Amino acid sequence: MIQRRPPALWSLLAAILLLHALTALPTEMARMTWRAWALPAPELLALLLAALAVGRSVAGTALRVLVTVVLGAVTVLKVADLAMMESLGRRFNPVGDLPLLDASVRLIAGSLGKPAAVAAVLGAIVLIVLIFVGLWWAMGRVLWQAPHSLWRRRSALAGAVALVVAMIAAPPRGVEALTPATSTYAIQRAQLAARTLTELRRFRADVGHEALAALDDPLGLIDRDVLVIFLESYGRTSFDTDFFADLHLQTLARAEDQLTAQGVATASGFLTSPTHGGQSWLAHATLANGLRIDDQTRYQAAIVSGRKTLYHHAADAGFRTAAVMPAIVRPWPEALTMGFQRILAFPDLGYEGLPFNWVTMPDQFTLAATDRLLRQGDDPRRLFAQIALISSHAPWTPVPRMLPWEDLGDGTKFNAMSQEGDPPNVVWRDRDRVRAQYRDSVDYTLQAALDYALRQGEEPPLILLVGDHQAATSIGLDERREVPLHVIGPPHLVARTAAWGLTEGLIPAPGSPTRPMEDLRDLFLRNFSGAGDVPPS
Repeated sequence: MIQRRPPALWSLLAAILLLHALTALPTEMARMTWRAWALPAPELLALLLAALAVGRSVAGTALRVLVTVVLGAVTVLKVADLAMMESLGRRFNPVGDLPLLDASVRLIAGSLGKPAAVAAVLGAIVLIVLIFVGLWWAMGRVLWQAPHSLWRRRSALAGAVALVVAMIAAPPRGVEALTPATSTYAIQRAQLAARTLTELRRFRADVGHEALAALDDPLGLIDRDVLVIFLESYGRTSFDTDFFADLHLQTLARAEDQLTAQGVATASGFLTSPTHGGQSWLAHATLANGLRIDDQTRYQAAIVSGRKTLYHHAADAGFRTAAVMPAIVRPWPEALTMGFQRILAFPDLGYEGLPFNWVTMPDQFTLAATDRLLRQGDDPRRLFAQIALISSHAPWTPVPRMLPWEDLGDGTKFNAMSQEGDPPNVVWRDRDRVRAQYRDSVDYTLQAALDYALRQGEEPPLILLVGDHQAATSIGLDERREVPLHVIGPPHLVARTAAWGLTEGLIPAPGSPTRPMEDLRDLFLRNFSGAGDVPPS
């Protein structure tokens, strides 16, 4: 019988280096330096000792399979994290993001062409195969080195057990060298997957039967474009806190008089947002899905649930659907699951001016670009669009000013404004000054949105102005999650919101009650469709 020779020394070293590279692989590009691989991960040392203890036995084969599957899967997740952080600015959710792979491939094909999409898919497949094959090979090389001596094997096993115990005890004591970063990462990813699956089950239970599928002539009572415009950090504090209300109510009252003089109707009230101080996308998703989405796990569950959003219903009714998102500067594959047929992100809006710190462009330009790109073409179909205005997003400096609409051009006329005033690190030293900047930023956003409504002519669209969330309590001086809703449009359409509990005009009556933001989808569909009696969903 011919016995196989043990692997050469170079082969063993290559195997150990591969295992070292994968166990020490960082999950962030910023940590991708030589220091990340300067010392072996404690998991690697425990793995090598365990391999020496079991050798080429049944237990050794089981260890080889286990390490190949588990470490291979963890490595693939790390690579996915790195890719997602670089392209989308967030980590990979193993449950929530898997259904987005198809959308991502279509996004690449649409942006870079089908050959690029095919190359990306083939490259990913080859990388995954190499990771698992490499691990299987490396473990085989290491298992060959198991000593024949029983006491040496027992010593290796004892060392592996002791190292595992030390790794369990190390994190609470802050012993960095023994902290099992890869194991901790794997546990956290598994917990995230479990939470997402649990939330997905809950979300699907909340969805239940879609009663609105029984609507007759969905949205058939709307004879024009519909614009759902989110106003960043616009909350009830603009009405109830004197420091903000003194300015904002003047702007609203002036616009109300002007709109009324043009024959445009208005009605206003308050909604309860699912978020406070940030995470605008939770408000966007809550309104669109008609279900409360108040954390990222539930947001991911909504994306993969198959729930028909307001925009899906609009598309089914023959509308062109679109999202105008000036804050989106990276690919946004999730949008393809939300019912939007067209996405206009920052690169698509034609802004060539300078940014206002985090804010990519002034709201006035965003609204003008919406008309130019979506509402002035030859397509006869009605438009149903979500627009997210961002000039009232932190850091609230500098604050834009309105320009004549015909002078906006490519946005470079805003350049001088974008360089005015102190930078954020100066403004934010004084909390009262930050509040003043916030107040002025919201007022600018109101001016832009309301002036946009005023200039729509004799056939104005139906506009819903919605605050996404209140500013942080330390800035907005209001801890409630209540945000304004303004309905603006022709009288015969605004009248159909009479059952929503709104007040005529742009300023709700003092003490007005609130509705959950998630109610708005079904209210809109019921009141603007041809159905008679449709039960709640």
